[in-house]
Amino acid sequence: PKKGLQLVKQFAHPESRDKASELVSDRPGQTRGNGHGAFVAATDPKQHEADRFALELSRELDHGRGANSYERLILVASSPFIGLLNSRLGSHVRALVSETIEKDYTKATDKELAGHLEHCIYL
Repeated sequence: PKKGLQLVKQFAHPESRDKASELVSDRPGQTRGNGHGAFVAATDPKQHEADRFALELSRELDHGRGANSYERLILVASSPFIGLLNSRLGSHVRALVSETIEKDYTKATDKELAGHLEHCIYL
């Protein structure tokens, strides 16, 4: 409290921001036996990468919970991603979430971010 914000760890997942066409291989698919390919459900490459990032973050948050790195968690993420992240959080981590803010502050300065979050943390 009263010390402002301090960056503890930063995560980047540039694949989530790539164009879908950059995430898809241009190699032909695999075929088996008589030349008929197995059916594979189509998945959006960007959605797949976002899901991978949400899983990475949820594992890190669970590790932090196990190490008693935090007592309370405030989730701040863009509207579509926060739902994905919430679906990946374990029940023990989810129990520590005190606030969920559906905003993208990735381009905000530290001062701007502090202003956006002052209603739920003690700066």
